[in-house]
Amino acid sequence: MTWMPVPECQDVAILYSGGTDSLSLYALAFSGRHPLIPRPRRIHLLHMLNGMGRFPAFPKNRMRVAKRILAAQAPEPDKVPKTSYVELDMGRLFQGLWLDVYEDLMPKYGGKNLVCVACKLAMHARGIIYCVEHLAPTMLAGYTKKQGYYPEQTYVFMEKTAHLSKRFGIRTAFPLYEDLDIESVGRHLLEDLGLPSTGGGERKCLFCQTKTSATEKEIGAYLDDMFPMVSSYIEYRLEGRIKDAAMCFPPGRDVSEKK
Repeated sequence: MTWMPVPECQDVAILYSGGTDSLSLYALAFSGRHPLIPRPRRIHLLHMLNGMGRFPAFPKNRMRVAKRILAAQAPEPDKVPKTSYVELDMGRLFQGLWLDVYEDLMPKYGGKNLVCVACKLAMHARGIIYCVEHLAPTMLAGYTKKQGYYPEQTYVFMEKTAHLSKRFGIRTAFPLYEDLDIESVGRHLLEDLGLPSTGGGERKCLFCQTKTSATEKEIGAYLDDMFPMVSSYIEYRLEGRIKDAAMCFPPGRDVSEKK
């Protein structure tokens, strides 16, 4: 999978968990030390809240430490990009995409557990809205090949969510997917920059590493079914049609009724 370089001197949003992969993405964007990520004007670190994460201080604390270390190393400190750390709640989307209706949805997708796919889809939808509203034309995610066993870090998920973003004028890319294909590369990068290279920077989610045997077939089918509703939600939110947006995901309703 190949990606074109991010345009220079534009705002860039990063889906930021505080873990080593999203931290690597932030460090490279901040320093402009990656051919696909020239130094942006401002970096928006979007930390998503799904309602199931513990240790809320970890991601922000790691960002503060990283920002201070990276700024101290910058050859031109007055030209480093500004950093905005933003917490965005996407719990209602997460509920509507899976938790409220999983009993109805699982049989449609071979009984597979797609809870993490739904959560990441909600994150991307919320990120698209933020990017459009804040004029950040590019959104980056630190997905990596070494974690391809996660259903939300598969080719089908990346390709389809990138296509969804494109509908709203936002370019979503995963520039470190091939680079960080083994854990030692990410550790080397972070240690070389003087940054924390082990875990402990992200919230601990209840659903993290939940067992699933979902394949790209089920993942793709689920995304195809959800995209029309998610697209409508994004459109309504951007147009200020708050009632229509809310009714895209009424609690406890079968989403298949809305097709």
